[in-house]
Amino acid sequence: MVDKKLVAEKMIGDSGSIDLARVRLRTLILLCAAQILGGLSMGASLALGSILGEELSGSGSLAGVPTTVLTLGAAAAGLPLAALAQRRGRRPALATGLLIAACGAVVVAVAVDTRWFLLLLIGMAGVGAGTAVGLQARFAATDLSAPTTRGRDLSLVVWMTMVGAVAGPALIPAGARVAAALGLDDLAGPFLIGAAGSLLAAGVLIVGLRPDPLHLAGSTRESADDTTWADVVSGIRRTPRARAAVATVVSAHAVMIAVMALTPVHLHHGGASLTIVGLSISAHLAGMYFLAPVMGVSADRFGRVQTILAGQAILVIACLVGFLGADSRPGLVAALILLGVGWSASTVAAAALLTESVDVAIRTRAQGFSDTVMSLAGAVAGAVAGVVVGAFGYPVLVLGSAAVAVVTAVQVGIDGRPARWNPLSSKDMCA
Repeated sequence: MVDKKLVAEKMIGDSGSIDLARVRLRTLILLCAAQILGGLSMGASLALGSILGEELSGSGSLAGVPTTVLTLGAAAAGLPLAALAQRRGRRPALATGLLIAACGAVVVAVAVDTRWFLLLLIGMAGVGAGTAVGLQARFAATDLSAPTTRGRDLSLVVWMTMVGAVAGPALIPAGARVAAALGLDDLAGPFLIGAAGSLLAAGVLIVGLRPDPLHLAGSTRESADDTTWADVVSGIRRTPRARAAVATVVSAHAVMIAVMALTPVHLHHGGASLTIVGLSISAHLAGMYFLAPVMGVSADRFGRVQTILAGQAILVIACLVGFLGADSRPGLVAALILLGVGWSASTVAAAALLTESVDVAIRTRAQGFSDTVMSLAGAVAGAVAGVVVGAFGYPVLVLGSAAVAVVTAVQVGIDGRPARWNPLSSKDMCA
């Protein structure tokens, strides 16, 4: 196995001019700034996607389709962006995804103004590339990290997503004023603000992310042509802890998307205003990101698997609160917050677990594969959630989601058992 840290130190020693600690800190700051700006379009899409889907399609059963397409867009972008990072580095990969997201947000704004459902879906697919960038940015934060701080560094980037993601729904009134000034539909404005944020984020990375952390880490020196996606899947399947990590992100994201996507519609049908809906999603996103650093430190200190299992337990509690409080606005908001906290604990710890569990030769692509299957699971969950709620009601949706979290916890407890005793094994320390 190639020692990533030693390769980086050798490169730095050869150049005689690079301070690794300074580059690591600068990289984290730039990634955090990009997460803040890029999160604006994601927040608006999550808050308004299901509402726009119902309004533009004229069918409640299609309310979850825009969110599904959003996650499909993230899934479609995940593998190509990971391959681009493997060949060229993090900077071109992340910037490319953000530029695609900016174009997608503009397309969504046009679709809202013209009331064109198909165009809305096309734009949402583009916005999904920004979601893929957000996922890969957290892995970029670990490129130069020590094993004992990997969870913390990863979680700091996840944490910064909160600012843009929470601001996105909160900027719905401001977006309406922007749209009014341009003569557009009120709900087109938030996506124009999101497009501007994505463009600025791309600019920050293009200009500032030099040297590229993946180049410094030496991972781009591994031959991209010698590693196939079959090798990546095989490597994950052969490693129990990697299987546990991927199972966790898939399950946690599916549960989160299913419940989150349809709760705004459930609130809206209950008489909640768009402002209340937007604030409820902001509260949910705060739950997802506000405690991320705590989850990262917990994963570093107490173990990846232990933190994952705690996250799964919180997801179950969130679903039960949603079931018991289905007719209560405060109850639904509480469920959304807990849903976000459970997602955060599960995905932060799982991302760190995956990074340290696979060989460096396939690490970048394994991360992209994980992001892709995570997004695909979210897409399926978003689509199924609309059908389930339409046929059986919201309470059935949240109970079914709780069952998924329970099954995942059992699998993680089995596959991740070695981490119970030593969350940072000897292999981790040289990866």
